[in-house]
Amino acid sequence: MHPTELFELVIAMMIAIIALHYAAAKLGLPPAVALITGGALLAFVPGLPIITLNPELVLVIFLPPLLMDGAWFIAVGHLKRHIFGIASLAIGAVVFTTAVVAVTAHLLMPSLPWAACAALGAIVSPPDAISARAILSRVQLPPRLSILLEGESLFNDATGLVLFRFAIAAALTGMFSTIDALGSFALLATGGALVGVAAGAAWVLLVPRLGDDYLKIASSTLIGWTAYLAGEMIHVSGVIATVIAGLICGWYQHVVFSAAVRIRGTAFWAVLIFLLEASVFMLIGSSLRDVIDRAGGFRVALEQMAVPIALIILAMTLARFAWIFATDGLIALQRRIGWKRYRPIGPRAATVLGWAGMRGVVTLAVALSVPAAVPGRDFMLVCAFAVILATVLVQGMSLGWVIRWANLPGAAGGDAPMTMSEAEAAMAQAQLDHVASRAYDEAGELIHPQLLDRYRRRASISAEYAGQEDHFAPRLHAHFDLVLGATAAGRAKLIRLHRAGKIDDRTLHELEHDLDLEELSALAAKN
Repeated sequence: MHPTELFELVIAMMIAIIALHYAAAKLGLPPAVALITGGALLAFVPGLPIITLNPELVLVIFLPPLLMDGAWFIAVGHLKRHIFGIASLAIGAVVFTTAVVAVTAHLLMPSLPWAACAALGAIVSPPDAISARAILSRVQLPPRLSILLEGESLFNDATGLVLFRFAIAAALTGMFSTIDALGSFALLATGGALVGVAAGAAWVLLVPRLGDDYLKIASSTLIGWTAYLAGEMIHVSGVIATVIAGLICGWYQHVVFSAAVRIRGTAFWAVLIFLLEASVFMLIGSSLRDVIDRAGGFRVALEQMAVPIALIILAMTLARFAWIFATDGLIALQRRIGWKRYRPIGPRAATVLGWAGMRGVVTLAVALSVPAAVPGRDFMLVCAFAVILATVLVQGMSLGWVIRWANLPGAAGGDAPMTMSEAEAAMAQAQLDHVASRAYDEAGELIHPQLLDRYRRRASISAEYAGQEDHFAPRLHAHFDLVLGATAAGRAKLIRLHRAGKIDDRTLHELEHDLDLEELSALAAKN
């Protein structure tokens, strides 16, 4: 394909992404479902080239920034609080699911070597960070479940990739050592964590010295790829390196970035992540034609592979449920005998957690990287694609219904020690204390009366509002609706003045920027 044609295809895909997102919003569908379906339909449009994914390129382009985004914004305090639950899902559930899928595949196809069956299990076992983000952004979960799913999706790829590498090596050489595998896993994870710490520390030290705001935003965009590539270059886990770097950068960005950098950078990053996430699902759908062709066509895939693949998907799904319910039952049993350090999530929350195991681009990319010499390669590829379709289309579309059926509380005890309004009241009091300590000169004369009155009033209102949100909500919404109306009126006046030639472009942009900040503040406070 000519480079110009490739660029035209990329632009066409971006236009299709916008159209499919719009259609998904109108139809009430998860965008991931619309994008995969649309990509699959486009794959069979006459005249369009067959999309063949390079697995290494797909991983290095899409995985680092999307992992970085998840780690950057994750609640680190909750992550530490639930680290054992996250480890249970990211390591234990992945290993257990890999074993269940391997046994199921070998029972269904005895001719397939155990190592190849284990490779298949490693391919389909880890839920995908991108798919989880795309689905979870549309549903409301208690903080504990959200942090478990987010944390799992950040770390489980490392487990799956390590299992896959050893299974492939065993399939090609016929040799496998559990001790060597555990040692290598520890080495890869530790090495990746050290690389991530080094990359994150370098970013924290470097960014304040970059005077230009755009250099700071650019460095923040590149740090995820830098950590990933550095980890892979020295043969440790690039996934762990990226996640650790993201956690460090996300923790320190509040003190490293100015308000202007944070606003600009967040806006740029949000658009970048939107395009990357959407492109992933489009590429998954668009690769359907290539996957089917490799398997020998639709007829071969349906007649020879449909039944075993359906059973493998069932075994994979049940394995996740079995692990989650078993570990939750073990926690409940420990509490009965007096060890009450951890709380069970309960059967309804466990059902939601079990149903939220969507697979995505990592599963497909890893399946594409299976060497041609490995037995059952075509079956693995078709199975991986079927697993993605089944989990994203079925589980992704129905997850909202499952959550509503579960009727989970909005927050789990102990996860939210301070409400938003209480935190705002504490912040307002700190601001008032600072202004009050500097509102008078050395002679005791008040020199900042308006500022003092402003912050005193804000602290009083915030303290009164805390704990009585429902009572004040209608009045609060009316207040900010009036603010939004005022900003709209001000913007309309500025535009009329500009169109009439009474103010220049610079005046328009600077005053409009002030209105934009006021509007964003009002929208955030209202919501």
